[in-house]
Amino acid sequence: MKIRWPLFVRRFHKWLALIIGLQVVFWTATGFYMVVIHIDRIHGDHLIKSAPAQVLDVERMVSPEDALRRYPGATEMRSSSLLGRTVWEISGPSGMKLVDAGTGEVLRPVTRDEAAAVAREIYAFDEPIRSVELLTSAPMEMQGRKPPYWQVVFDRWDSPTFYISPESGALISRRHSLWRIFDFAWMLHIMDYDERSDINNPLLRISTWLAVLMALTGAWLLVWAFPKRRKKKKR
Repeated sequence: MKIRWPLFVRRFHKWLALIIGLQVVFWTATGFYMVVIHIDRIHGDHLIKSAPAQVLDVERMVSPEDALRRYPGATEMRSSSLLGRTVWEISGPSGMKLVDAGTGEVLRPVTRDEAAAVAREIYAFDEPIRSVELLTSAPMEMQGRKPPYWQVVFDRWDSPTFYISPESGALISRRHSLWRIFDFAWMLHIMDYDERSDINNPLLRISTWLAVLMALTGAWLLVWAFPKRRKKKKR
C-alpha cells in the first residue's frame, strides 16, 4: 500500500497540535509576561526605600575585638542597624547573636512590633500594614528559605509582603502579586509543577521535541502546498 505522505503528515501534524498545542500557547503567553514586566519590578525593588549610609560612632561602640572576645567560637561578624540602633551580628556554630554595639548586650529575638516597625521603616509607600505573623513553616513563595521568619503584609492591591528575620531584623525577602504571577508563569513555562526550578526535567524535554516536530511538519505542509496551488492556476 502506497503511503500518501501529504495526508499522513497532515494527520500527524494535527495530532501533534492537539497534544502539544496548549503548552505552546502557555509558552508564548508566559514568555510574553516575563518579557513585558521588568525584572526589577518583579524582584520588588520599587517597594524598598534607598537605604541611607550607616554612620558608626566608633567611640561609643564596643570594639569588634571586645565583642569577639566574648564569643570565642564566632566565625563571622558584621555591623548592622536595627531601628536606628547600631548592632553587631555575630555568627557561630550555635547560630547568630544580635549584640548591641553600644553596650555589648545580647538582644532578644525581634518581636512582632519590631518586625512591623522594620517593615514600615524600609517600605517605600504609605499603605498600612494588614497583618504580621511569625511563620514556622515555609509558604510556597519562600521555598528554599528556612523559617522561622516574620511575614508582614501591607494593605495594597498587590499585597506587598516582607519577610523579616527574627534573629537580626534584616529583610530576608519581599514578595508581591506581580512576583507571584511571574512564579506561576515560570512554573507553566518550564513545566516543573512541584519545585518550579528544574529547567531540564523530562516533561519539558519531551514537550520541546514534540513542539519541534509540530513546527517541522507544519513547515513541510506549507512548502508542499505551494506547488499544488501553481498547478491549479495552470489548469
